[in-house]
Amino acid sequence: MSCHASEYDVPFSPVPQVWTLTAPAPFADETSCQCQAPHEKLTIAQARLGTPVDRPVRVYADGIFDLFHSGHARALMQAKTLFPNSYLLVGVCSDDLTHKFKGFTVMNEAERYEALRHCRYVDEVIRDAPWTLTPEFLEKHKIDFVAHDDIPYSSAGSDDVYKHIKEAGMFVPTQRTEGISTSDIITRIVRDYDVYARRNLQRGYTAKELNVSFINEKKYRFQNQVDKMKEKVKNVEERSKEFVNRVEEKSHDLIQKWEEKSREFIGNFLELFGPDGAWKQMFQERSSRMLQALSPKQSPVSSPTRSRSPSRSPSPTFSWLPSKTSPPSSPKAASASISSMSEGDEDEK
Repeated sequence: MSCHASEYDVPFSPVPQVWTLTAPAPFADETSCQCQAPHEKLTIAQARLGTPVDRPVRVYADGIFDLFHSGHARALMQAKTLFPNSYLLVGVCSDDLTHKFKGFTVMNEAERYEALRHCRYVDEVIRDAPWTLTPEFLEKHKIDFVAHDDIPYSSAGSDDVYKHIKEAGMFVPTQRTEGISTSDIITRIVRDYDVYARRNLQRGYTAKELNVSFINEKKYRFQNQVDKMKEKVKNVEERSKEFVNRVEEKSHDLIQKWEEKSREFIGNFLELFGPDGAWKQMFQERSSRMLQALSPKQSPVSSPTRSRSPSRSPSPTFSWLPSKTSPPSSPKAASASISSMSEGDEDEK
């Protein structure tokens, strides 16, 4: 395996180096880069001033790093940026030590090692790191300072496993990230165990793989079906609400248009059939015309008398029907009547 950027190949610079990461950090037992130069003891003040100039300051941080999360990464970032020019070594405890002194882990040691190798702040990973740091371990890896949060860490029969490091002036504190820890993550999983068991059953894991009993498996699967039905009902309700909202919007538009048309219709109706409407005037005109047509003007009661022409006499009046007179009593009377009729004819001529 090729050497990972030896600390002696990098000249000192007061500005932290920006690396282009193309490979994970190497393991300490696999790299050929060994510290051969004299390792002088540094004080924190000297390290912060950027001395020595011929090498970076070697900072060590250790831990379990189970379920590697942002709190771990932030702690390592602080350790990496404690000094202007630093080289960060991270020790990861094995499964045996962790199970013995702290408890069972979710991730095994190989997974935890690999998680640390791919953190951008880590320059080198030390596998199977000791629970308590010894002078021999510090000398072997040429460690200048140890970075960890300042809370006393009681374990392995000690009130604080970093007590002797603090007394030696090699301890540099970092700050914990509130609200995130491996224990918090495990607590969430345990608290919502049923939710995650149902989740993994739905994703294809078997009840045996999840260590779930037959009864619980059926219960979880039934709950999954119920949740699917609830989701479908929820979707239908949302779509129904959207449809109702659209209908309401359309109805408002229709009502508004209907009101406008109604007002227009009523205005037109009043304009035609109102008290002063055009229809009334037209009706009155037509009525008067019809009355004039049905009842023409009467002629005068008396007309002037024509003056008779003096040359013409009034036409005689003929009595076509014989008057009912008694017959002549004698021949002399009959001849007298005939002669009178002839005289009348001659007068007319």
